[in-house]
Amino acid sequence: MLSREDFVFTIGYDGPAAVVDGQAKRRNGSLSTRELAEKGLFRAAYSSAIYSKDTADLEIVLEFYNKAAGTTYTPSSSLDRLFGVFPIEVKRAIVL
Repeated sequence: MLSREDFVFTIGYDGPAAVVDGQAKRRNGSLSTRELAEKGLFRAAYSSAIYSKDTADLEIVLEFYNKAAGTTYTPSSSLDRLFGVFPIEVKRAIVL
């Protein structure tokens, strides 16, 4: 299982391994879901919410995203497609 920081900053997959943006992970890996959303890092914030499995985190991401984008997405919207994040089980990470 990937760590939270690796999952949040995964930019793709190479076979059975997640490819992680190491620079973004170093700069923002310690930020909470709310802090990521406040900084406008919506994909990372959404990934954090998915990892935590906390509906309150998802609501926070949607609140900040809808305000910034002028949209009205709800938790029942197709958010995985919107942010390009799908929960996938991998055991290894390649940090670039």
